[in-house]
Amino acid sequence: MALLRHMATLLGPGSLLLLGMDQPRSVAAMEAAYDDAAGVSARFARNLLLRLNRDLGTDFQPRHFGYRAHWDASAQHIEMALVSQRDQVVSIPPLQTVVHWAAGERLITEHSHKWGPEAVQAMAQQAGWRGVGRWCDSQDRFSLHLMEHGSLSQC
Repeated sequence: MALLRHMATLLGPGSLLLLGMDQPRSVAAMEAAYDDAAGVSARFARNLLLRLNRDLGTDFQPRHFGYRAHWDASAQHIEMALVSQRDQVVSIPPLQTVVHWAAGERLITEHSHKWGPEAVQAMAQQAGWRGVGRWCDSQDRFSLHLMEHGSLSQC
């Protein structure tokens, strides 16, 4: 919502905005998309730990973290997380602290929100945008929403 409001302010009245949305679908399909069988998503998430180790001097052991993508219906998002496979301690030198991870504890790496067309329109309207058009793929999984901010004056 804040992003839509900021764009309305930045672009001004009469502006057009084209939003692309990945819409909700079956829980199994969404979770499989974010926890792919090839393990690409898991490797991407574990790479965050490697970057923290390299850039901040932490001592994460990526092999001790599993990966999980889970649909949270109440928040309307997929939550991607690294899950500690055992109790472990990680030092974070820039903060001069250590963090204790319990087995099963999650390190949330990402949220991917999913909103249906009605929710997109409602959020956009609250931010000062008016729906002008909507296009979707043949299975209504992805959509484009053309929004107009304010009103155009006639010449």
